[in-house]
Parts: sequence; C-alpha cells; structure tokens
Amino acid sequence: MFLVVLLTLILLLNTSCTKKANNELILATTTSTRDSGLLDYILPEFEKEYGYKVSVIAVGTGQALRLGMDGNADVLLVHSKEDEERFVKDGHGTYRFDVMYNDFVLLGPSEDKAHVKGLSLASQALERIYKSKAEFVSRADESGTYKFEMKLWNRANIKPEGDWYIKVGRGMAETLLMASEKRAYTISDRATYLTMKDKLDLVILVEGSKDLKNQYGVVAVNPNKNSKINKKGAEDFINWILSDKTQRLIGEFGKDKFGESLFIPNAKR
Repeated sequence: MFLVVLLTLILLLNTSCTKKANNELILATTTSTRDSGLLDYILPEFEKEYGYKVSVIAVGTGQALRLGMDGNADVLLVHSKEDEERFVKDGHGTYRFDVMYNDFVLLGPSEDKAHVKGLSLASQALERIYKSKAEFVSRADESGTYKFEMKLWNRANIKPEGDWYIKVGRGMAETLLMASEKRAYTISDRATYLTMKDKLDLVILVEGSKDLKNQYGVVAVNPNKNSKINKKGAEDFINWILSDKTQRLIGEFGKDKFGESLFIPNAKR
C-alpha cells in the first residue's frame, strides 16, 4: 500500500513539474522594451489570455540572440533585422516577423558644441562630433543600438576611438545617465529617452532622419536546440503579438503620457 501511495505521489509531482514547464515561456528581449515600460504594459494581457508565465531576460540584442543560439530562450523580441534574419538562415530560429518600430535619436547637451542640431542625416552629425572631439558616450555592447551606431560611423567613414569616445558597456538607461552627467552626445531609441527624459540633461538634436529607423522583430527559437524549448508557447506568443488586438495595444502605449506612441505597430506575416 505504501509503495502504491509513493508511486502515485511521484507521478503527481512529475505531472506538476511538466505542467509548470509547459506553462513557462522564456522571452529574451532588449533593454529598451523593458526600460520603456512596454513589457509591463502588454505581457499581463498575454499571460491572462494564454495562461503562460513569461520570464523576461532583458539584455542587448546580441546577447539575446546568443541565448537563442544556446537554447536558453523560447522566443526573441529584438531589433537588429540583419542579425535576426541571419539567425534564422543559420538554423537557430524557425521564422521571424516584423512587429513594430520606432526611431533612434541623437542626443546631446543643449549648448551643442559640435553644432549638429537640425542636420538631415545622423551620419553627418557623427562626423561633426568626431571633428570637434566633443565627448560621445557609446553603449559599446552587443545591443542592437550599438550595432546601429557602428553602422552610422561606418557610413561616415570614421573609426571612433580616443579619449572623447567613451565606451560604457552597459544598457541604454546607464548610457543615457552617463551622457547626461558628462554633457556628452549619445544615440538612444526614442522610447527609452522619453521615459527617462525628466532625469536627463539631454535634448534631441537630430531626429526624423531616414537613417534612424529602428525596426523590432519577433523570432521563434528552433525547438531542436533542446527538449526544454517551449515550441507551442513561442508560437502562441508570436501569433498573439502579431494579432490586430495586440498591435492596437502597442500603438496605444505612451499616448496618455507622451502624446505619441512609443512604438508604431507594423506586423507583417
């Protein structure tokens, strides 16, 4: 009798553990989706509708992609389209879709030592900053923001180095705080800047430039990575975030506080 009870308890425990694993979804994403407040705004709706518990790992896009490569995440929400497409092409992910976009902005002190305000291209502004040797604070990590920044330097045919170029190696929030403290220039996604604006002594100097678009995508990690990948959970999350209902929710985020959407939904299947 004791053996039967023991075996029953073991079976119930195993079933409970399996159910818990099936209901947990690991989302690897960027610091901007967390720091802007977007995830706190939309994820409760997903958890309520589908019954999942979402564990968020907010890191740079490069680190998020590596988590996917190592099979330590189920789904990715990141913003480096070329890297995301390569991730899928190389077999680390099964598919990728556009979700939303906002834009990057070039920030700096109001006195604007390098005289970049109002320039039509961000790469032109970086060239002026380089020539003036005004301090520039870079995330210098594997984030989508840093990859984007380096593309702009490359377009300006400049290799940024020297005492004026300050490498932080941290997230967007920490980078903005340091740039503000040093009264230096930096590049940020608009959403994170707006949510932190009251804490910063930085103003937008270049915006709306065609070379400042910031596209976000959602990627399903290849379930063949390991047996723990929640394939069904990733599929449910992707279908949910691309749905008309969630796209409207994303489009409303930020309007009440900032008078504008922090992310523009543009889901494409």
